Amino acid sequence: MTQYLLPFLVTAARATKANFVRKTRHTLTAQEQFLRSVLVAHQDTEYGRNYGLSEIKTIEQFQAQIPILPYSSYETYIKRIIQGEKNILTADPVVYFSHTSGSTGKQKFIPVTQRFQNSLRRANLTSIGFLSDALQARGSQFGKTLIANSAQLLGRTRGGIDCGPASAGVFRMGKFLYQQLFAHPAQTPLISDSFARHYVCLLFALQDSSMRAIAANYPMLILRICQYLEQYAEELIRDLETGTISSELTLEPDIRASLEKQWFPHPQRAAGLRKILRSEGRLIPQHAWQDLSVIVTARGGTSDFYFERFPDYFGETPVFGAAYASAEGNIGICPDLNCDGTIPAIESGFFEFVPQEQWEVDHPQPLLASEVRQGEQYRVLMTNYSGFYRYDIGDVVEVVGFYEQAPLIVFRHRVGGLLSSTFEKTTEFHATQVMQALQREFGISLEDFCITLSEKDFPAQYLVNIELSAEQTINNPQAFLSSFERWLQEVNLIYAANRQSQIPSPRLRILAPGSFAILRQRQVQKGIPDSQLKFPHISEDRVFLAGLTVLQEFHLQ
Repeated sequence: MTQYLLPFLVTAARATKANFVRKTRHTLTAQEQFLRSVLVAHQDTEYGRNYGLSEIKTIEQFQAQIPILPYSSYETYIKRIIQGEKNILTADPVVYFSHTSGSTGKQKFIPVTQRFQNSLRRANLTSIGFLSDALQARGSQFGKTLIANSAQLLGRTRGGIDCGPASAGVFRMGKFLYQQLFAHPAQTPLISDSFARHYVCLLFALQDSSMRAIAANYPMLILRICQYLEQYAEELIRDLETGTISSELTLEPDIRASLEKQWFPHPQRAAGLRKILRSEGRLIPQHAWQDLSVIVTARGGTSDFYFERFPDYFGETPVFGAAYASAEGNIGICPDLNCDGTIPAIESGFFEFVPQEQWEVDHPQPLLASEVRQGEQYRVLMTNYSGFYRYDIGDVVEVVGFYEQAPLIVFRHRVGGLLSSTFEKTTEFHATQVMQALQREFGISLEDFCITLSEKDFPAQYLVNIELSAEQTINNPQAFLSSFERWLQEVNLIYAANRQSQIPSPRLRILAPGSFAILRQRQVQKGIPDSQLKFPHISEDRVFLAGLTVLQEFHLQ
């Protein structure tokens, strides 16, 4: 039945997108209207009474009356909501808590109301509308999608409120809508074992040669799907041929029973895939689904490093960034394929932008979306229906252009996500640019990398920790390390100015195969859901890589 409902979803998404585009032509007006709606909705809450939300009539009053605050300033309120108290930050009841992964900072609980969830759904529909129109312009179309995300809950609060990853809440509160997109049964997100969930999603998706898209939160997770397909091609084809679901998979009994009722032999499709496997020597997405039209995953930040490996699996298939989002809310909506810039989600949040020269000021004067300048970087403040007001989410964005009267913003790095031997402040964006350039210059592929600092030195040395992809070698490690120096000095001018006088020379460390898989597993064992995992490419934790095997280490001559 869902195959007949998908066109209706696309039609609704295009209408939602068209309305959003009209609002971008009057961005300031749209932002004023959204802010006013939040203030009216929450004026009689405890927070609203404490800060006089009912008295605020203009943006200027709002900025003068409401302080800029980080998450820690909301924790006292949130702890009371967790206990079951109502009307604290939001007038609407909190029906879910999004629990952040903690992979790039402290774990947080974000209150979710139905009104807040509706605003997220509207932004997601707008994103689907942009994607549908972009594909149509290329003579392609939007269709069924492989999405291996988990919808597992982490538990319930003392007040009886479900909590879990933001994506789990989005799916559970809008299940009927989102399952229209799946190329696999609606039960798959409920499979707790990560490998079993990916296997089942791939198995059901393989039956449909006309599947259109693969989606995951981050590019690293897209590559994991590709690796599972390649590694378990024989087993998947066998199950496809025989109509069985491997007994070796760890599946909940009720989910297995349900899946087996929906699964049948597909010998003809299996024969076609086996032929591809034998002729190509491996099974990859662009061979398995020749109608594949788009890959949907996050852009910006460190994504470009992983995109270097996409052509090997997808050829020229375009990448769509969908939404720039966090557990706290949707921040940006991607307007086109292969585009890093996102339009602020002006129907889902009220946004302010703190200029870089004011990041260390006690009382900064943020700009509005209509006031920012192209080429400048800003810290983002967000106000929305989750009960946060002028909330400093800790993200740094760069304005890369404009869409109508709205800026196009790209996530660059987290505030505080910096690496400094002295005070040079190397960011993840710097590191990613350097490692992309090195892969191209030396014609190699890296499985992953993380730059850390030497443990006992002061000033500390940069440790360039890399894991090479299978069958890759660096013929001249000294030249590689010298080029690392040159590229880092080019992208980080403060590093360049202080390298000879204050910052020691870097060291290159080649790690054993599987090292970064071990690191990711460590993070999962800490309670970070596998579908929310963001891997840091710089770390000031000097023992972050402790216990990993270093095959070779090189110093600059």
